[in-house]
Formats: sequence, C-alpha cells, structure tokens
Amino acid sequence: MDTQALHQEILQSTADHPHMRRLYEQALQRPAMPTAVVHPASPDSLEGAVAAHRLGMMQAILVGPEHKIRDCASAAGVDISGIEIRNTEHSHQAAETAVAMVRSGEVTALMKGSIATDELLGAVLDKTRGIRTERRISHVFFLDVPSYPKPLYITDAAINIHPDLRTKKDIVINAVKLAQSMGLSLPKVAILSAVEKVKPEIPSTIDAAALCKMADRGQITGALLDGPLAIDNAINLEAANSKGIASPVAGDADILLAPDLEAGNILAKQLIYLGNAQAAGLLVGARVPIMLTSRAEKMAGRLLSCALAQALAPVPL
Repeated sequence: MDTQALHQEILQSTADHPHMRRLYEQALQRPAMPTAVVHPASPDSLEGAVAAHRLGMMQAILVGPEHKIRDCASAAGVDISGIEIRNTEHSHQAAETAVAMVRSGEVTALMKGSIATDELLGAVLDKTRGIRTERRISHVFFLDVPSYPKPLYITDAAINIHPDLRTKKDIVINAVKLAQSMGLSLPKVAILSAVEKVKPEIPSTIDAAALCKMADRGQITGALLDGPLAIDNAINLEAANSKGIASPVAGDADILLAPDLEAGNILAKQLIYLGNAQAAGLLVGARVPIMLTSRAEKMAGRLLSCALAQALAPVPL
C-alpha cells in the first residue's frame, strides 16, 4: 500500500468537500488512537484498518483468528507487517476481547471488521463485561453537503429503529457531545417531523415538544433545540420565514434528529447519492467511539469515519 498515493486519493476525494478535507487534515495532526479492529477477515475491512494505521490515524491491533487475518492479507495483497495481531478462536471471542481491551484502557476506539453488527454490539452492551454507559448507543452521520454552508449531523439512521422519548433524549445528547468535540460550542438541534406544529395524531411532534421542554428544564444541556420542524424549515431560512417560524435553529440547524431509523436512513442516503454529500459515521454513547462502516463503504469513507472517531476518542496517555 503506497501511503502517499492513498493520501493524495483522499485529498482528491475531498476536493469538493471542504469540511471533510478539514476533518481529515486535522486527524493527521492528532496522535494515533489505539484501536481494536474486530475480526478484520475480509479485504475491505482489513485494507481500511491498515490504511488508517499506515497514515498514522490510529494504532491498529487486529483482533481475531490469526490464520484468517493472515490468509486474508495474503489473498488481498495487504502488508500487515509490524501490526499487532491479537489471536482469538472466532469472531465472538474477538468482540469480547476487543471490549475487554477498552475496559483495561489498552485501546480508545473500536473498529468493526467482518463481524455482524449484532454480534459486536452484543459484547459492547453486555451488562457485566460490556462498555455501555448510562445512555443508549446511537449512530451519527457527519455529512458534508455541497449545498449547505456547514456540516450536518444526522441521527439516528442505523441503530434505534423506533426510538421512544427517553431514547431520543439519549440520541440528542450523544450527537451534541460529538458536535462539541468537533468544535461546536452550542450546536443547533432540529427535531424533525412532517409538520411544524404539535399534532396529537403525529407522535413525533409530541416527542419534539417534550424534548424542547426537557432542554428548557436543563435535562438536555449544551445545545439549542427546536421542533417539530419539517426538513425545509430546519435547513432553509427562507422556508422558515415564509411560515413565520421565529427560531435560532430554523434554517441554520447543525444536528437533524430523525423521528425514526427509516426516516434518518433515507434522508442521509438521499443526501449522499442524490445530493453529492460525503459522509462519515460513528456509533456513540459507549465508553469509546465505534467505527461501524458498511461493507459497501469505500476507502475514503472508512478513513473519514476514523478521522471522526479521533475527535471523540480519549487522548492516549
């Protein structure tokens, strides 16, 4: 793997996405984060981990059956010399071992390899040996959309299918903490629905009103919340003004809270595939950030998700 060629490839891929370019360049200036890569036994997952390691973005420890990892590296032509392998018998043990490494302080981030998400999360969320916190885990997309003047955070589009009010509170807090780690002192959170008024027949509008009241009472801090807001009013000031919505969030949102997973997933992928957005994604709410890239994710997306994790990962001692 030619590290310089890879670096130029990432720079080229972010040429029209200045927020992603900045994220990547900042990551190169930070210390490499010790990361357990869980069962990297497929070419894509192994190549992404090794690339991040060679670029100095993370200090990778490959956790899984050593013979499978070496066979995969040989077949894919990936040089893993100098990278530690923590041998396990199977993928389930790899997840347990990686989580134990977090608990001991050996690593400050996790990266999903060729392991099922449910299997990895089973170890992460284990009540006695896991790395859960008091909040629910959720997923956040960090999107650089050319038609929007600043990065957009969309949540949750991957984990919580039909979040109730308590879960939505955690999802908001998780996203706010990530946005703050990226330098936003007071992120603006738009709580999305199909309409801008509270309507009893649309449950997401009731949740939006309750979340805003939670913010008023100090149950959610560090952000400005408003909702319910339709997507046009959340990101377009002219649309908000045309409906008489007076709000510091409307038309200028940083974080978009989707009413459910389906809406969030559709919104994020529309922006990526139809709006030429570039995306990075992260699981947040556990003790450490978890890079959960799709099998269809290209190399740039994997490395940008790694850069996003660097902003949130504890600084190694």
